[in-house]
Amino acid sequence: MKYVIGIDLGTSAVKVILANQDGEICHTISKSYPLIQEKSGYSEQNPEEWVDKTIQALKELVKLFDGKVEDIEGISFSGQMHGLVLLDEQHQVLRNAILWNDTRTTKQCRDIYNLVGEERLLEITKNAALEGFTLPKILWVKDNERNIYERASQFLLPKDYLRYRLTGKIHSEYSDAAGTLLLNVSEKRWSSEICEAIGININFCPPLVESHHLVGTLNEEVAEQTGLSKNTKIFAGGADNACGAIGAGILDEGKTLCSIGTSGVILTYEDRKDRNFHGNVHYFNHGKENAFYAMGVTLAAGYSLSWFKNTFAANEDFSTILNGIEKVGIGANGLLFTPYIVGERTPHADPLIRGSLIGLDASHTHAHFARAILEGITFSLNESIEIFRDSGKKIDSIVSIGGGAKNDTWLQMQADIFNAKIHKLSNEQGPGIGAAILSAFGCGWYSTLKKCSEKFTIIKKTYKPNPKNVKEYKELFSLYKTIYGKTKGINESLSKFRR
Repeated sequence: MKYVIGIDLGTSAVKVILANQDGEICHTISKSYPLIQEKSGYSEQNPEEWVDKTIQALKELVKLFDGKVEDIEGISFSGQMHGLVLLDEQHQVLRNAILWNDTRTTKQCRDIYNLVGEERLLEITKNAALEGFTLPKILWVKDNERNIYERASQFLLPKDYLRYRLTGKIHSEYSDAAGTLLLNVSEKRWSSEICEAIGININFCPPLVESHHLVGTLNEEVAEQTGLSKNTKIFAGGADNACGAIGAGILDEGKTLCSIGTSGVILTYEDRKDRNFHGNVHYFNHGKENAFYAMGVTLAAGYSLSWFKNTFAANEDFSTILNGIEKVGIGANGLLFTPYIVGERTPHADPLIRGSLIGLDASHTHAHFARAILEGITFSLNESIEIFRDSGKKIDSIVSIGGGAKNDTWLQMQADIFNAKIHKLSNEQGPGIGAAILSAFGCGWYSTLKKCSEKFTIIKKTYKPNPKNVKEYKELFSLYKTIYGKTKGINESLSKFRR
């Protein structure tokens, strides 16, 4: 029996998965690391934490593995998008990585529009200039940390830096590069036009390869530290959402994914490179060669639930804090939550907006709050589905993965709010399984990525929308959508008090 490893470099933890040729998950190891948040809107991590925790996880995985390490043929990667890792000429890290959920770069987004042009940026990158993307972060360092910027010779995205440390080889791939605002998405090349307009040497951008591309083998130091073979093949991997799509079988037109991790995503497959959503949603290269996907993002999906737990129930686990939500009626007894606690992405690209609990009553209990938070997260995701449906896409069947797929009540809530069938997978491991599939495909286990994904992807249960619930949720959703406009001005005024 042969095996592969998928490494998912998330925002809060690295997850390492060992899978075999039958599509079975043999072992899973997770190691967490902290966020560094020195100011409101700042979000950073030390890249060495990623490397150290990944090596620890691989070492533990090898100890659990009952077989010959030579049978572990390949490793591939999934990772948090948009993060900035700056390297000097010796490939040493110059500062902490600035992450996808960092919102300090509003000025730099305006500068990009001024230098490139808003319409031209959309034509080339298919995406609007938002604070979370990589290019605004590069400009922020240039504007605010000039001494560091002048020493920088190249940038990498988070999972690409981790892969470099395991192989000694520097690359990026199209699905992650698409989230930088430096890639010509249709033509699959770094944009010399944008680089020239911004004043960046195009060699500042790493070489590009396909997600299933073999980039090297494990270096001897890491092989010795982990117990893996130095002949283990290393494949480029993909952005977390691209890998999540692969792991959920979103590889054909009409397939849609709901992924709830720290952020939340509604992702729909596209085989056209010329689709135009006018910047209302993201449009990225897929981990599948010559394919694309459109995606709406809720910045604080699972993070809203984590915030609630850590603030009000720090000693309880996630299953405990959701106890009783099935007994609370739709609308949580008149309580509405907007998950804008770190700003928002889709459909409101707004770094200053903040969350709300509307309708707070003395009768509300812990369970009411928990249900309202789940409903608010799901309403936010539904705004992306609404955009796709308004564009003419048919969405009546959705695969749900991540934290939102771990609770039956939440899954039924998704079916009712989205008014679509929700499929739960039997072996759901989020983006990590997509990384493992890319490794298996790269190793030549299957003739196509789709056939490989089908081996790993089995639907366990389907949740159908309840017509009565659908009707109630439509009414609540209409109320939910009014909250942004009514709180926007208040939050802009409050922003000066945030420190």
